[in-house]
Amino acid sequence: MKLVIAYIQPDRLNAVKQSLCEREVYKMSVTNSLGCGQQMGYHESYRGGEVEVNLLKKVRIEIAINDEYTEPTVEAIVNGARTGNIGDGKIFILELPECIRIRTNDRGPEAIG
Repeated sequence: MKLVIAYIQPDRLNAVKQSLCEREVYKMSVTNSLGCGQQMGYHESYRGGEVEVNLLKKVRIEIAINDEYTEPTVEAIVNGARTGNIGDGKIFILELPECIRIRTNDRGPEAIG
């Protein structure tokens, strides 16, 4: 089992969701996030003063998957999120030692579904 965590541009979320659905990956958690990376932020004026904005809006997607879905999931995220510009995002893949479905007490790959 794996936990895939992806940070993407907010405007690419629908494309990523559609790409995941095409590969039969339906379950995910999505949260808004702030962060900075290679983009380094930008400057803007606020009430006559210069303000450096270095925490940019991103979307964090978390998907718990069984091992055979790892590559299709990564490919779907890359295909949906890629624009070719700096700031397209990152994907992290972590080992998931245990998963428990609370309703049925299923454990392991059966709990992920």
